[in-house]
Amino acid sequence: MLDIKWIRENPEALDAALAKRGAEPLAQSLVALDEKRRSAVQKAQDLLSRRNLASKEIGAALSHKNGELAEKLKAEVAELKTLLPAIEEEDRQLTAELTDALSRIPNIPFDDVPVGKDEHDNIVTRVVGEKPRWNHTPKEHFEIGEGLGYMDFERAAKLSGSRFTVLTGPLARLERALGLFMIDLHTREHGYTEVSSPLMVRAEALFGTGNLPKFEEDLFKTTDGRYLIPTAEVTLTNLVREEILDQEKLPLRFTALTPSFRSEAGSAGRDTRGMLRQHQFWKCELVSITDAENAIAEHERMTACAEEVLKRLGLHFRTMTLCTGDMGFGSRKTYDLEVWLPGQNAFREISSCSVCGDFQARRMNARYRDKDDKSNRFVHTLNGSGTAVGRCLIAVLENYLNEDGSVTIPDVLLPYMGGLTKIERAA
Repeated sequence: MLDIKWIRENPEALDAALAKRGAEPLAQSLVALDEKRRSAVQKAQDLLSRRNLASKEIGAALSHKNGELAEKLKAEVAELKTLLPAIEEEDRQLTAELTDALSRIPNIPFDDVPVGKDEHDNIVTRVVGEKPRWNHTPKEHFEIGEGLGYMDFERAAKLSGSRFTVLTGPLARLERALGLFMIDLHTREHGYTEVSSPLMVRAEALFGTGNLPKFEEDLFKTTDGRYLIPTAEVTLTNLVREEILDQEKLPLRFTALTPSFRSEAGSAGRDTRGMLRQHQFWKCELVSITDAENAIAEHERMTACAEEVLKRLGLHFRTMTLCTGDMGFGSRKTYDLEVWLPGQNAFREISSCSVCGDFQARRMNARYRDKDDKSNRFVHTLNGSGTAVGRCLIAVLENYLNEDGSVTIPDVLLPYMGGLTKIERAA
């Protein structure tokens, strides 16, 4: 979340940043709420100070045998004790109200982020590779998968309802191969530490990454009050919550290959066919924990790591700089990787890499000890997909489709496929 002290000192800057995101100005109401909270805090401190002083004065009065003054002071202390709970409760309520208000405000975009309303205002940063050139007609991934006999949406619907998929045989193996290839690449060559983390988390962890309270409808909640993770970003980022790290140990780089669970509450009618928008999907997540000085460079590095996945798979893609109106809630700057899908004749997002500044760290109270002045400062966090496995499977199916309906396995995946070089129709 944002620092209320910064908002008090820069109200115009906050409202200007919110305007870039298409949001209403909030600085005036936040500052007013904060003034009420600070007034309540001061009242409570004044009452406590007077109570403590009066208690000392009682002892002095008694030592001077001034019983009348002692009784008067005792009455004052008793009255102060009755007033304090109400003032302290007011302080708690105003603090909770301010915290809730701050927790719902999006992050401040960097100055170099393009100002825009939606995805149509995003900027192409670079394009890698070329569209495949074929003599045969492209097909969408669900046509290919069902044609091969290894992708089943009807059985998945019987098991779980819509937005689920059953993969069998070589397609299930291809999905697993893609995930293993990604995690191996990021751990062996890109310096990330692999983490096996829980798939269920407490609300505090989701608050830390900014998923709660604003986006609860996008989450699946368990019967005991925990939540299924919408992405391993939640667990990997929260590994440093409520800790003070040594600056010399930064950056920390974590990766995990996990299922992700999303309700897709706001996507009714979008991508209803196929695997593009699922309630459950595999993703290789990248998270970096660093300091302020190195966060921007780390963002470029993380994006390059995600791009390398697509390069080695021989996929045509473009890297987009998202505009202010299309960025995620906690991001200060985001690059989206969009892979070419011949079946859709369109680029579709397959990875999103964001730098969040100290936005999440404030929510997690995650800090580092500055090596020079020994002060404690909030860490800067970054997250990205390296990449979404299901969407990568879609891209491989559509880009490596052969005229006879079979799919060639990309060379980089052959070590994971047990000798299989091509996926052909089930007998």
